[in-house]
Amino acid sequence: MTETHTLSVRLGDETRTLTVEHQANLRQALLKAGINPYGPLNRRVNCGGRGLCATCGVVILSDRPTPAHWHDALADRFRYPRLSCQIAVESDMDIAILTDKWVWGKRGP
Repeated sequence: MTETHTLSVRLGDETRTLTVEHQANLRQALLKAGINPYGPLNRRVNCGGRGLCATCGVVILSDRPTPAHWHDALADRFRYPRLSCQIAVESDMDIAILTDKWVWGKRGP
């Protein structure tokens, strides 16, 4: 039996709950569920999940996973949205999709 995790995704006033496999790529899981982590300017033009453009950023509301990619480590360190393409889901997570970003999103408080 494959281990799964619950992903709680906030989209403005709506919250969606997804069940994803252990180690699933967060970006791919979101896209598979029809949830786009990109801003309007990058929905079609982005790096395709290679961690280069930083446009698939999401806010991690629960325990933040340790970054494994240099670009995601910078985002985490300076409190920018985390790169969903560089996060493997290893536990239940609460995240928020930024609904007001055009490209990268704003720094957290």
